[in-house]
Amino acid sequence: MSDTQKEPLRVLFCIGVTQNFFELPEAEIGAVWKGYGEMMSAMNEMPGVTILGTMDDDRTMVGASASAPWTVYIMADVVDLDTVVAACNLFRTVKIGDYRLWKYGKIEARVGRALIIQGG
Repeated sequence: MSDTQKEPLRVLFCIGVTQNFFELPEAEIGAVWKGYGEMMSAMNEMPGVTILGTMDDDRTMVGASASAPWTVYIMADVVDLDTVVAACNLFRTVKIGDYRLWKYGKIEARVGRALIIQGG
């Protein structure tokens, strides 16, 4: 990195599916999954966001996520805090029918830096 470039923020986006999702009739679930896909695609395409990996905890964590453990995790390098905020804002802008994605899920971002493993 040059002196003018800053290290990216290492961000863990923690996503929880809320009870509203689990109360949907089966016929309406697909539209919500499509909304989650739209949100993840939009995050992946954001300038300044490099997704390093994802994890879906749905096989060993069943039901709504009120807090940790979450349902989905996205680890990314992000250029700055404003971009982290914009990524979280996707839950406010992605529409599912007459509602926004935040009716069916929530997101929190843990912001830090990459851990350099010494030795080894």
